[in-house]
Amino acid sequence: MTTTEPEPTAAPAARPAIPREVWVMVCASFVIALGYGVVAPALPEFARSFDVGVTAASAVVSAFAVMRLVFAPTSGRLVRKLGEQPVYLLGLLIVALSTLAAAFSQNYWQLIVFRGLGGIGSVMFTVSAMGLIIRIAPPAIRGRVSGLYSSSFVLGSISGPLLGGALVGFGLRVPFVVYAVALLVAIAVVRWQLRGSPLTAIDTSPTVAAMPMRAALAIGAYRSAVLTAMIFGWVYAMRVSLVPLYFAIVLHQQPGVAGLALATYACGDVLAMFPSGRLSDRVGRRPLIVAGMTVLALATAALALTESVPLAFAFTLVAGVGTGMVSPAQQAALADIMYGHGRGGPVLVTFQMCQDVGTVVGPVVGGFLAQMWGFPVAFGVTAALAAVAALAWAVVRDTTSATVGS
Repeated sequence: MTTTEPEPTAAPAARPAIPREVWVMVCASFVIALGYGVVAPALPEFARSFDVGVTAASAVVSAFAVMRLVFAPTSGRLVRKLGEQPVYLLGLLIVALSTLAAAFSQNYWQLIVFRGLGGIGSVMFTVSAMGLIIRIAPPAIRGRVSGLYSSSFVLGSISGPLLGGALVGFGLRVPFVVYAVALLVAIAVVRWQLRGSPLTAIDTSPTVAAMPMRAALAIGAYRSAVLTAMIFGWVYAMRVSLVPLYFAIVLHQQPGVAGLALATYACGDVLAMFPSGRLSDRVGRRPLIVAGMTVLALATAALALTESVPLAFAFTLVAGVGTGMVSPAQQAALADIMYGHGRGGPVLVTFQMCQDVGTVVGPVVGGFLAQMWGFPVAFGVTAALAAVAALAWAVVRDTTSATVGS
């Protein structure tokens, strides 16, 4: 009687390490978010200090996004011509200087102009950072890298509103000065650490052709991604503009509590982002996005129906968990679609522009709905849009499949 030895099983391939350059971008993202979070609680109240209503106060957020939207195609061209790193640093510098100028605004329209100028720099560093992360992240750990990068931004967002709520006590202009300084620190960190890096150097070889929009739009996941990006922009802008006003006007809380509400939302984000990013590398991007948008829809609808401060904080936390599930999976899905098609290009820019459209429309429409019919209507519309995004992803193939077309 003979026995056969079982065939040896191949050892699972080791996951590649996260490149040092990714960690540099992660640290810079934290500093940027820290500064933005410092401004967030003060921004609506600073606008209202010029004797304007809720809609006009919300429009300050939209002014920033309008210029991001207008300048996005130019940013994409700059990235392809100059490389991600120079455009990233220049964008940060523009935001830092415009934020410092906003701190000394003498009227509402000056604040609008300076915030709008900051939007130009913002889209420059956003598009370049996204393109750089897509280019340098190892394919096997895209979800993990996206989760790490997104988590760093959210961790800054958690710290920022708490610090911003405290700084408001020294005056509504002080957070803007702190934000400008934080951006200057981020510029110094990135410039020093990425100097001479072969991964982030400008490629002198013939440029790989960017992915044509027609090819991207033929992929169901990309169509769902741009729709979700627009809704995500709406949700993010509503979170920054209306959630603080909801706590101040409906729940009768002080500005510092509004900062705590934003930090609570961010806590939900960071609790979900990193594990969701890792999980998306294993089970795919679609399940995380569908589940996350569903959680976001339910929590936002529930927030619209409560006037209890403890319940409002609880639903805000759960809504943050929903967005935290979506963000890294969506970024990884975009990287799946674009991988191997060169830096920048219309596919990346269109995705970013769709998110900015949502950021422009969300505060204005949401602020109008809240002013005319109340916050429950504004939050209810946001919940319905999140449900639409979940449905859009439920009917397409995952980008981690062999074929990602619809």
